[in-house]
Amino acid sequence: MSLPPSEVPQGAIRFNTDSQRLEFYAQGEWWIMSTDTPNLASAGDPTPGARGLFGGGYTPSSTKVIDYVNISSTGNAIDFGDLTDTNNMSKGSTSSRVRGVWAGGNAEPGSNTDKGEHVTIASTGNSTQFTALATARRSTTGVCNGTRAIFAGGRTPSNQAILEYFDIASLSTPQDFGDMSRTSNISMGPLQSQTRGLFAGGYTPNVNSIDMITMSTLGNSADFGDLLITPGQCGGASNSVRGIFSGGTSINYVTIATLGDATDFGDLTNSQTFCSDTASPTRAVIVGGNESDKRQVEYIQIMTTGNAVDFGDLTSGRQMRDGACSNGHGGL
Repeated sequence: MSLPPSEVPQGAIRFNTDSQRLEFYAQGEWWIMSTDTPNLASAGDPTPGARGLFGGGYTPSSTKVIDYVNISSTGNAIDFGDLTDTNNMSKGSTSSRVRGVWAGGNAEPGSNTDKGEHVTIASTGNSTQFTALATARRSTTGVCNGTRAIFAGGRTPSNQAILEYFDIASLSTPQDFGDMSRTSNISMGPLQSQTRGLFAGGYTPNVNSIDMITMSTLGNSADFGDLLITPGQCGGASNSVRGIFSGGTSINYVTIATLGDATDFGDLTNSQTFCSDTASPTRAVIVGGNESDKRQVEYIQIMTTGNAVDFGDLTSGRQMRDGACSNGHGGL
């Protein structure tokens, strides 16, 4: 016996036997859940599945390394290629099913850049440069709905409230999207559904705010709710239903279609000063970036709760602030 709509909890999941599709309940309606996973088996991948990429960072000098993992398996990362820019510290990142992009960054010491880097996720090799930002900056962060890549915040070194976007297929000229509605916009944790982009945390000062945008429109961000933690430089990953934020020792989650504060998910195995996260429809992978453990990759099952589990290691130790993307995240 099914519940009347007034009694169905937000975020409930069901299997529709008429359409043979998974659905989730939000805002008074049942929505089809995107659960397809691109088949990217190759000589380097033990099983088919979504691929996660981790690019840039610092060691403490700027590093060009791009690693990849098959998110559906476990094991150490594999070398993908190199970024071509020299400003590879504090880059923002996002992706479509086909293309991964990184934007901004600096070399510290060195000037900020407006350049972007792009790769074809299903292949391997070095990146290609393009102009990704109208305003050169570092510590920006990105979301994507498969069509638009949207980059938010960052610093020049002053704190920036900028939202800019470009077409990810054509790598079009960056355009103004709007502004962040808050003042602390450096190294926020990004995630997305097909409709919404969320940005959480951030520092100068450290905050626990979560902001949202509707990616197909233009406009300023709006308040979504708050994290339980105040991690400063935060990581974010999602499937189409649930968003995961990580930082410090904690993992929080939200239902993306429903406004409200985050809920406790579990803990990371180590305290992470920086987190860089990405996801498939079922898993989130989290790279910690502090000095004590710069190689570690952990993972969680997104629709459960519990502590993170060891996945493997990056090919080289480095600190990362953002820099992760995949071809299976919740915006695709």
